[in-house]
Amino acid sequence: MLILNCNVIDELIVMALSDQVSFESIRFAFGLSENEVKKLMKQSLKPKTYKAWRRRVGSLSKQRGQYKSTRPLQ
Repeated sequence: MLILNCNVIDELIVMALSDQVSFESIRFAFGLSENEVKKLMKQSLKPKTYKAWRRRVGSLSKQRGQYKSTRPLQ
């Protein structure tokens, strides 16, 4: 994983929390895989916030098929 400064980590977290930004867009912008983003989110967020985010991403991915993996960065 790349070494990222606090400002970059904050920007990445905002992007990951957004329902409008795909993991593919995050990979393009930061060079991090989906698993690396999840690991960073787990380290950076409070446990309840992380679990809520994972539930939301998981439930939306079931509803929308490829949620957070096909939408382009706007």
